[in-house]
Amino acid sequence: MDLNADLGEGFGSWRLGDDEALLGLISSANVACGFHAGDAATMHRVCAGAAERGVAVGAQVGYRDLAGFGRRHIAYDFAELRDETIYQLGALDAFCRLYRTRVRYLKPHGALYHAAACDEAQAAALVAAISGYDHELPVLCQPGTVLAQLAAGAGLRVVAEGFADRNYLPNGTLVPRGAANALVTDPDQVAARAVRMAVERTVVAVDGSVVPCPVESICLHGDTPGAVRCAELVRAALVDAGVTLTPFA
Repeated sequence: MDLNADLGEGFGSWRLGDDEALLGLISSANVACGFHAGDAATMHRVCAGAAERGVAVGAQVGYRDLAGFGRRHIAYDFAELRDETIYQLGALDAFCRLYRTRVRYLKPHGALYHAAACDEAQAAALVAAISGYDHELPVLCQPGTVLAQLAAGAGLRVVAEGFADRNYLPNGTLVPRGAANALVTDPDQVAARAVRMAVERTVVAVDGSVVPCPVESICLHGDTPGAVRCAELVRAALVDAGVTLTPFA
C-alpha cells in the first residue's frame, strides 16, 4: 500500500504543514506546483527532501487560485486547463531533475479534484495534458470517477485513492469540504480507517454503512492540525497490520 500526503503548500515566508517530518513517514508526496500553493523555492526544497528519502514525487496540479487555495471552482476553457496543467507538470519536473529523478504521477488538487470527478470537460483536459506530456504518468484519483474512466480509456494507468482523514457518503464519494463532518480529526480513528482500507478494502460511511474502497494509495492531508502525529499513527498501524508501505509509482 502507498501512503501519500499533500506537501509543499507554503508560499514565500508562509509555510503550511511540516513537510520535512511528513517526508519521513509517507511513500508518495503530492507536491503543489505553484498555482493553488507553493513556489519555486518550496518545490525545490520538497523535491530535494523527497529524493533523499526515496519518496515518489507527484504533481498536485490545481486551479490558478492562490488566494482561494485552489478550493474554489473555476469554469476553465478546455485548452487553458490543459496547458496550465502541462505548465505545472513541467515546473515540478524541472526540480526533480536536479536530483536525477522525475515526476512520477499526477493528482488534481481541491476543487479541480472534485470537478474532474464529475465534469467531463475538465477531466478530459487533465487526460490530454498527461497524454501529451508523458503517457507513462499514472493518475491518482478516486475510483469510478469520470477522470478515472477517461484516463483508463486513454490508456493511462489509474491508481485508486482513499482518504483516511475524510468522511464518506453512502455512495462512496467524500463529504463536501464545507460540511461540519467533512474531516476525521481523531488520529486513532484515522489510523483505524487506514488499516481497514488497506486490509478489508472498505470504509464506514457517515450513516454507518460499509462502502467498498478498493484503493492502492491512502491519502493524509498535510495541512490539517496534528498531521504529523496522525501520519505517525497511521504508518505504525499499517505496519503492525502487516501492510508493506511502498510507492505505487
